[in-house]
Amino acid sequence: MTDLSPAAQAVLDAWESKLEPMVTCLTHDPEREALATALETAVDQVVPKKWPTIEDYNEYEQGVAAAHIKCRNQLLAIANELRGDTTSNAH
Repeated sequence: MTDLSPAAQAVLDAWESKLEPMVTCLTHDPEREALATALETAVDQVVPKKWPTIEDYNEYEQGVAAAHIKCRNQLLAIANELRGDTTSNAH
């Protein structure tokens, strides 16, 4: 598997630190899949999948929505990377 970005590696390191001493290194795909799914589930709870039409917002609300969408996409990119998919940055 390829090297992870610093953000994805930090998530993986935090996960592994909670599993030790049971597991020394997560290289098995099902464990990474579970971690990616957990991250996606958390993202879905914090940042909605769908936003109302952004044009209906005032300028401030548009900025807030854009920041949330960017954050969601960055977190989903980490989940995708943990799965080994570096071709997409959101789902």
